[in-house]
Amino acid sequence: MTVPTAEFLSRIQFGFVMSFHILFPAFTIGLASWLVFLEALWLRKRSAMLRDLYFFWMKVFAGSFGLGVVSGIVMSFQFGTNWAGLSTVAGNVLGPLLNYEVMTAFFLEATFLGVMLFGWNRVSHRTHFIATCMVALGTLISSFWILAANSWMQTPQGYTMVDGVIQATDWWAAIFNPSFPTRLVHMVLACFLSTGLVVGGVSAWYLLRGVWQDKAQLMLRCALAFVAIVIPLQILVGDMSGLVVREYQPAKLAAIEARWTTEKSVPLTLFAWPDEKAERNDYAVYVPHLGSLILTHSWNGEVQGLKDFAPQDRPPVAAPFFSFRIMVGLGLLMLALAVVGLLLWWRRRLFDSRWYLRCWMAMMPAGFIALLTGWYTAEIGRQPWVVYGVLRTVDAASPVHASSVLTSLIVYFVTYMILFGFGSWYLFKVLRTGPDTAPPRFGFEATASRPLAVVDDRRED
Repeated sequence: MTVPTAEFLSRIQFGFVMSFHILFPAFTIGLASWLVFLEALWLRKRSAMLRDLYFFWMKVFAGSFGLGVVSGIVMSFQFGTNWAGLSTVAGNVLGPLLNYEVMTAFFLEATFLGVMLFGWNRVSHRTHFIATCMVALGTLISSFWILAANSWMQTPQGYTMVDGVIQATDWWAAIFNPSFPTRLVHMVLACFLSTGLVVGGVSAWYLLRGVWQDKAQLMLRCALAFVAIVIPLQILVGDMSGLVVREYQPAKLAAIEARWTTEKSVPLTLFAWPDEKAERNDYAVYVPHLGSLILTHSWNGEVQGLKDFAPQDRPPVAAPFFSFRIMVGLGLLMLALAVVGLLLWWRRRLFDSRWYLRCWMAMMPAGFIALLTGWYTAEIGRQPWVVYGVLRTVDAASPVHASSVLTSLIVYFVTYMILFGFGSWYLFKVLRTGPDTAPPRFGFEATASRPLAVVDDRRED
């Protein structure tokens, strides 16, 4: 029996923590923009129903934001405890990028979050709306810097090696590295889709239960329209991202497609069971020429195979191969959900088709699953490099004993089960209660002692 190494356990630990953490920031990125939409619509129409929906989803946002912050703190610790080699070699680039995220994004969110959560009766309508916008902007800026750092690790640019340590020479090139633009847009759209599917799924649940009918119908219409707009854009951006991977990370693309030999006019592998030892695919189902057409936008395009790379430079095949197909399959299901929904909406049967509402409920976690499998595809496909082509994962790990990593992994697992168990219970309780009547707005009067009172519109709900 092979004893797991500290490096392997550290990878498992980081993957476990990240798998939990990424769900909550992704949800809050989309949810913050959803809150901006609801409050902007309320400012225009002054509808009590819109105000109720805003307060309802604000509670969900608060709980998700808190869980995201708690789970994210642990990740920063791991750079020192588990990945000292990465911090030593690449800290001059990654450190400032992550610090910019805290300074420009997290502080912005934290500053205006209190106003958004507790300022309804303390500031004017316009000021409260500005606070909601700033929170949403903070989540987007946060994604900008996190994706800049991660994309640099995928396609490093703007650096030089000095005595084995990476030094930034061009911050513009480092931040806007080749994979960053498409990966940023791809991630933000994934966050929006995840939130849209949750909003639509919760709406469908209410409609099936026969509660909050008017509010559920409004939410479902908004969610459907949003998913119908975003999912085609996501498919387009995903295709663009694939072209970048082909150019800058050909080994990753070969693993994603389980392509062993370099060929032209390659088929699309719908399904297979990759055998890495024998370097072949078993039980393969192919579509002729379609692989070249999708991967190179050419009928006879050439796709590089894994045999062109030394065995020690090849990523694992099975994990990115299957995770990529799960992500794509869920994306196609989202597209089908949107197309069918638009057809039912046109026929005025959107809220009466119980089978379709059940489909929405079933698709509620689809956005998060697609997000996780997409992340697994990107990160596992990058192996054996932690900074692609520059620093190997094994060299980035801290020189600690495997038992220490295993102990901390068990502690993280138990803690996360308890923490996220209570967090999930709270969120489910909020969702089950539903969008009840929001707190009334008391008579807000502008006074000289209140600096923000100058923007008060002096109107009641």
